[in-house]
Amino acid sequence: MSHGDQKNLQRIGFVLVPNFALMSYASATEPLRAANLIAGTALYEAVPLSTDGLPVRSSSGLTISCNKLSKAGGTCHTIYVCAGGDPQDWYESTSLHAPLRKFARSGVRIGGISSGSYVLASAGLVDNSDFTIHWEHAPLLKEAFPHLAPRQARFVIDGARVTCGGGVAPLDMMHAVISERMGADFARRVSDWYLHTAVAEPSDPQRASAAKRFGTNHPALLTVLEKMETAIENPLSRAEMARLAGISARHLDRLFLNHRGITFLDTYRQIRLRHSRRLLEQSPLSISEIAFATGFSSPGHFSRSFKAEFGENPRDARR
Repeated sequence: MSHGDQKNLQRIGFVLVPNFALMSYASATEPLRAANLIAGTALYEAVPLSTDGLPVRSSSGLTISCNKLSKAGGTCHTIYVCAGGDPQDWYESTSLHAPLRKFARSGVRIGGISSGSYVLASAGLVDNSDFTIHWEHAPLLKEAFPHLAPRQARFVIDGARVTCGGGVAPLDMMHAVISERMGADFARRVSDWYLHTAVAEPSDPQRASAAKRFGTNHPALLTVLEKMETAIENPLSRAEMARLAGISARHLDRLFLNHRGITFLDTYRQIRLRHSRRLLEQSPLSISEIAFATGFSSPGHFSRSFKAEFGENPRDARR
């Protein structure tokens, strides 16, 4: 008897976008294999999929043989779109939109792994859903789809939509997915199989804390630094930030110099410019649009600041 004929088998499809992240794919599929081994029966079948049924190459160079999405997708309980870090690959995945919408209408659960969530967003499949995406790609998604607000969570299960940030987060997501079907005790045995003893909660952060990223534990300074990372397009003034932290502007200046060795303005400019660099590398926005999206008064001001920070102008960085 083939896997597909077995009564208790769930087929889980993985649409592999060219240059998909192999770590994310393995983190999602290996728990399914372990579940079968632990149960002693075929509970799950991982089904690699592509639009044309041809093999797909991962970002690390390994090629995975695939089934044709239009033929095999309808037999799947869930279909995840697994994509990597190059936005061009997502933009060229429009052929996935129609079949994914079709399967969603027929009751197939649809998910996104890492930047696969961007493909779901462009297909209109998360317009009414809570979802997440890898933290590096969240700004690009919000620029492209202003009506959407991805959560910075490790994974999100919202009914018929299941998304995660990628990397090793699919291990946490699949623990929850297996728990839904087989119970928490069985899922715990699967996680233990991979020495995955610290299973994260869905809402756990994708990145290291601001204290670790910025190398400080001062509460007022962290409040301001975290606000800087979210107030990019419309930067807040020094006085507004000081009020937010409950300190004087002069004390705020001293904190930046004593704890970071650079001024408030220089720190804020660095954060905005690093954000602009990600948009240059990942988004189709024009340089002028990126300038205004990162709080600069003009493209000229943006270009001068960018070159002073990175040693090249925005046009060269984009190339």
